[in-house]
Amino acid sequence: MSILDNKDDLKTLVELLNFKEKVERSKQLIKQAYERYGNSLVVANSLGKDSVAVWDLAKKVNPKIRGFIVTTRYKPAETVNFMNDVVSRYPEIKVYRNDSDIPERIYENEPDRCCDILKVEPVKRAIEEMGVKCWVTGLRCTEGRTRTDFKEAEERDKGLIKLNPILIWKEREVWQYLALYKVPVNPLYAEGYRSLGCAPCTRITNDDNERAGRWIGTSKCGGECGIHTRPLKKDARSA
Repeated sequence: MSILDNKDDLKTLVELLNFKEKVERSKQLIKQAYERYGNSLVVANSLGKDSVAVWDLAKKVNPKIRGFIVTTRYKPAETVNFMNDVVSRYPEIKVYRNDSDIPERIYENEPDRCCDILKVEPVKRAIEEMGVKCWVTGLRCTEGRTRTDFKEAEERDKGLIKLNPILIWKEREVWQYLALYKVPVNPLYAEGYRSLGCAPCTRITNDDNERAGRWIGTSKCGGECGIHTRPLKKDARSA
């Protein structure tokens, strides 16, 4: 049976598999998905530690694999500079953004709407324009309270497979991989950030929850932007 179709207990795998086994499992997930979906498999790169690890894994599987980045007008300068460096090295990564007019400081009063406009909409556009049938993410089930019910391969939108190849990795294992293979990372991590987003909505915290610094002071605190929870197919109805 293909590893893509397995029903393994993820909580068991998190603790059972060692680092080397997890790396090999992740590569096999990407390899089998690429064999099945070919050029319609695309990596979503958020420029965070998890995404750059997945991108490196994907390029080890096949250097022809494409990717996309969604950026916003509120990204920190460090992230924008890092993004430009990444795209200059990998021209097969396309950058998407939404420059529509929005209310000033919408992120304070309507954070969900802000993310829908600036993040979810460009992802939908990327999936449509790039002909994506399988998109690859850097989701991890140990990352926070909102990320415990995902699977390594799932179909949350009809006709669109989401592959989460490092779902069972722990945070330290991501850093272990990045150090071992000398993968460049966003310089903001050196300042103490553990999860990166837009500048107004990201803080450094001492909380055990990796994503606790996201959207502090709003109803979204420690939550999701919507990319992993909203329908992404253009013909899908809003949840």
